Parts: sequence; structure tokens; C-alpha cells
Amino acid sequence: MKLGLDGQTVLLTGATSGMGPEIARAFAEEGARLGLLARRPEAVADLVQELSAQGVRIDAFACDITDADSCSAAADAAEAGLGPPFALINLAGGSGPIGKTGVETTRAEFHDILDLNTTGIFNMIRAVAPAMMRAGRGRIVNVGGTFGLRGRAGRLAYSASKWGLRGVTKSFALELGAYGITVNTVAPGMVDGPRFREKVCANMAVAEGITHEEAAARHAADYALGRVSTARDVANACVFLASDAARQITGVDLPVDGGWAAL
Repeated sequence: MKLGLDGQTVLLTGATSGMGPEIARAFAEEGARLGLLARRPEAVADLVQELSAQGVRIDAFACDITDADSCSAAADAAEAGLGPPFALINLAGGSGPIGKTGVETTRAEFHDILDLNTTGIFNMIRAVAPAMMRAGRGRIVNVGGTFGLRGRAGRLAYSASKWGLRGVTKSFALELGAYGITVNTVAPGMVDGPRFREKVCANMAVAEGITHEEAAARHAADYALGRVSTARDVANACVFLASDAARQITGVDLPVDGGWAAL
């Protein structure tokens, strides 16, 4: 499906692991030019080589999203190398402390994850939005999480960071709409992959005395559709919200979770 992204410059943070490579591949399939922003550009070297071999115009740029100056420098370098940005996909983030109550969570842990998951996206939008404003068009997609829609005991810091990201999204949507720029959030639930299989399911299997397959099935049963999302499911949502097909959609939270957060 062609969604008007052919030849458009798309900047993506967080492509080093997890859902990142699949999101990059999805945009590459649409003919986009790709700028991968990573703290260590060498970490995405294999992905750059893979997509370059397919004829994709792609490059990697050093960027620490917790450093506003680094974000600005990366945005300038990407524009010089690939052209003005049409879309920014903010995927980079972290999980914060897991299994700690709010009382047990330290101030440092709390501030560190907010700095990464909320302030980091704020830094990136501030760095890239001016070029979009000059062009009078643009798409910004922030990848949040369903714990920013329902909350979660034992994940207070992470949940707070993703709730904060929703506020960043909605306020920027109101401020940038006059320039033809949409700003939306994709909220993945559990995503199948190495972390889900080797950590989440493994931990449940040990705690409940069940097999890994039974643990995976229990997770799937929590969702209305009876299945866990894949990285491609999330990638498709990002591509849609960055496309012409979503030109009239802004300020929304789009759960990609098989029916958990909203039901």
C-alpha cells in the first residue's frame, strides 16, 4: 500500500532494537528516506546496510534524546543529508524500575525515566518541528504505552512518563496544527519478541509453575482479539499516522494492543 510517503524524509529514534528495525523496514517499504537517530550510530549499522542494499536512501546520525543540543545537532545533520523532515517517529525510551511500588521507587529512578520517555520526546519535537513549521506540513508520531492509558501497579515511574507523553502530544497537536502538522501517540501493549518470550513469559512460567507456551497463552487471553501484538502491528500504525491517509487525525492515543487498554 502506498500512502504518500515515497521520497519523504522520516526521522526515527530507537531503531537499535525491539520494534525499531521493523518500524524502519515498514517506512522503507513505503519509499521513505530514513534518518536513524541513535546514541551510538554503529548500533544501527547492520540495519542501514540491510536497507541500503534494497535501494533505500538511509543514514544514521548520533543523537542523545536526553540532551537538547544533541537533538538539535542531529536534526540539522539529518536535514542536510536527507532533506527537510516530513515525519518524526519518537520510539526511543526505557522501562524504568519494574516491580517497585511508588514508595520503593527512588527519586533518581523516577526522574531518569521521565527524562528519557517524556523530556526526551519534548527535546526531539523542539528540534525537528521548526523545519516542519517552515514547510507548512509534517507528521509526528510518539510511541507511548498502554500503561499510560490505564496505569500499572509496580510500574509507577514508567506509567507516569507515558501519561506525561500524552500531555506533550496533545499540547503540541494544538500548537502545531495551524502549520499543517499532526501529532499523535501510538500506544503498544505487550509486543511479541525476544523480551516477551525470554523475560516476561519466562518469569511467569517460573512464578506459576507453567510452561513458556502456557504463559504466552495466558497473556494472549487478556486481549479481546486473543493474541499478542507484533512489531509489524505497531509499525503499521506508525506508518498510517505518518501518512496522507491520516491527514485529519491529530492529538489521538491509538492503542495497538488487541483490545486491552480501551475495553
